Amino acid sequence: MAEVTKVTRHFSPRDKSFTRKWYVVDASGKSLGRLAGRIALVLSGKHKPIYTPTADLGDHVVVVNAAKVRLTGKKPEQKLKFRHSGYPGGAVYTRMRDMLKDRPERAVELAVKGMLPKTHLGRAMVTKLNVYRGAEHPHSAQHPEPLPGRLLNL
Repeated sequence: MAEVTKVTRHFSPRDKSFTRKWYVVDASGKSLGRLAGRIALVLSGKHKPIYTPTADLGDHVVVVNAAKVRLTGKKPEQKLKFRHSGYPGGAVYTRMRDMLKDRPERAVELAVKGMLPKTHLGRAMVTKLNVYRGAEHPHSAQHPEPLPGRLLNL
């Protein structure tokens, strides 16, 4: 007599099976690295019980007061960001002190981007990040709610 095997089914979330939420994070007084880690967790969807590494299940994050983010120790003086123009000798190094003064939004974006996967999925995740220098943002129509304390415990 042949034995019957039961096929188990695996739930694989699709775009229509969940809704993306909008969160707002106030960066004033928060450490840049710790803040970026928590934001990357929300962008990738790891805070949800339906998390799947092969799908983009994350939520949108709006970061306000990026100019008030802080770095500890000697990082403002010693930490350098590298970019290249594409031409010979076109290497440009920028101190974090200068980046936080001139373009703090870019500093937060680069910190979060560095903590996401380096694949097409990670590039899709970083598009859900919106960073603003001051307290104002144009996303009030999406009704963003504050990031829960359990996710932001800095």
